[in-house]
Order: sequence, then C-alpha cells, then structure tokens
Amino acid sequence: MAFYAVRRALAGIPTLLLVFTLVFLIAHATPGSPWDIGSNRPIEPSIKAALDAKFHLDEPLPVRYWYWAKGVLQGDLGDSVRIQKPVSELITEKLPVTLQLAAMAIEIALVIGLTAGVISAVKKDTWWDYGANVFALWGLSTPNFWLGILLILLFAVHLGWLPASGYVSPFEDLKENLASMIMPAFVLGNAFAAVLMRHTRSAMLQVLSSDYVRTARAKGLDERVVVLKHALRNALVPVITLGALGLGELLGGAVLTEQVFSIPGFGKLIVDAVFNRDYSVVQGVVLFTASAYILLNLLADIGYFLVNPRMRG
Repeated sequence: MAFYAVRRALAGIPTLLLVFTLVFLIAHATPGSPWDIGSNRPIEPSIKAALDAKFHLDEPLPVRYWYWAKGVLQGDLGDSVRIQKPVSELITEKLPVTLQLAAMAIEIALVIGLTAGVISAVKKDTWWDYGANVFALWGLSTPNFWLGILLILLFAVHLGWLPASGYVSPFEDLKENLASMIMPAFVLGNAFAAVLMRHTRSAMLQVLSSDYVRTARAKGLDERVVVLKHALRNALVPVITLGALGLGELLGGAVLTEQVFSIPGFGKLIVDAVFNRDYSVVQGVVLFTASAYILLNLLADIGYFLVNPRMRG
C-alpha cells in the first residue's frame, strides 16, 4: 500500500505545479495596481515606487515568479499588500471558519444523500423513488445564492428563528455559532446531497442485483440486514471517493455562500483579495485550496484501495 500511496502522491505533483504557475499568471494579468484601489486621491509616485519595490512589483514577471516560487518552497506565501500581514497567517485565521462550514455541509449532504439514495434504490419505481429523484433534480438545479436568500427571508426575516448573516466563534458562544452556520451549511450541502443521492442509488441498484445479495435473502436474513450490512457496505466503495472530493469542492466552492451570509472565511478572503488586486493572498489561497484538493484525492484513493480487495490483489 505504501508504494501505491507514494505513486499516487507523485502523480499529483505535475497538477500542483500547473496550478502553481497558472494562478500566478492569472493574478498578475489583472490590469492596474493594488495601490490604485480604495483611494480618492492618486498615490504619490515616490510612495508607489517604494511599495512596488518592497513587493517586487517593479520587477519583470519571471523575476516575480522566481521570488514567489522561492518563498513557497521555503514555506513563505508572502505578505498581503493591503492588510500588511503574512498570507499564511490570514489562511490560519480564515481556515477554521470555512472548515467548519464545509464539515457541517458534508454531514448534511451525507445524511440526506445517502438516506435518499438507499430508499430510492430499495423502493425502485415507487413514489419514494420518484420523490428522491425530484429532490436530486431540485438540488442540482437550485443556485446557492438564490436558495440562501430564500432561507434568509423565511427563517430570519419572517420567522425570526435564525440570524440573517454574520459569524460567531464556537469558543465564544456555541449555540449562536451553530445558529449562524446551519443555513449556509444547508445551502452548501444541498447540491452535493443531490449528487450523493444519484451515485448511492446507482451503486445500490447494482449491488442489490448481485448474487451474494440474492444468496443472503435466500438464507432468510432480515431485509434490513441485507440492505444495510451487505448491500450498503459494498455500495459505499465509489461513494468514498466522491465524498473526499466533495469536501475539497466544498472548501473551494464556498465563495458565494460566504458572501451571501457574510461569513469571514476563505470565500470572503479571496473575493476581497481579487477586488483589491492583492496578488499574494489570491495566489496563496488558491494554492492552498488546490493542495488540499489533491491531498483529499490522495486520501480517497487510499481509502478506495483499503476497502476494495480487488485492488490489493
């Protein structure tokens, strides 16, 4: 297994290098300068020249790439040109917020998606099956920002049960933290639940028609044992990969949701950085997200290797 893990890890290096280069080129292709943003008066030329020299913005593009690559290899993602703080420190501050949001979203997606997928497969061609498929279609078709606005109108404005926006640290008030995160977590997990449902249903239908499931039923085992112990366990093999990759997508796809609910996570950080042309922050956040996605992909491959005996043969 160690050889398999190393081989899969090495396969991710070219992808990371490509992302590394593309994010640098795209960030620096943005016209204008960070010093031209948010000021009613033009900045003094001498001050602008000093700031450009400090952040190597007066250097040719290949030289800037060299400085950034050298810093990344040394564990230094650079400093924010607007906030004047290390990018690694900003990531450390914002990461727990987005991690909590993504973790809650994937928990909601797993509960809804797996349950609906199993019921849909077991009750194939019944109203349960049709209802689960309608739910999946609705989840895939509903834009996150629109669903978020509807939830705010219902639960915050009309019912007054939940706060409309904002974030409270769980270390300050756990109850308020959960109240402020439940709506954005549901919005973020809604579409992924639909994807999980479709994959679980397809895998369950294939497993339920297999010989060993028919044998288990012929032995007189309870249908619940057959479905949950024999069928679902084997049907979860492809879902493991999907779940790990889904967590990576949720980490990177929380931009709109965090903007709608004013949550100070990765999404808001990178949106502010793009508008402010804060190159180091954009590069650092995208590079971190890509690295996390590749790592989760590696963990998914290892998990698939462990649960699938045929790959170990």
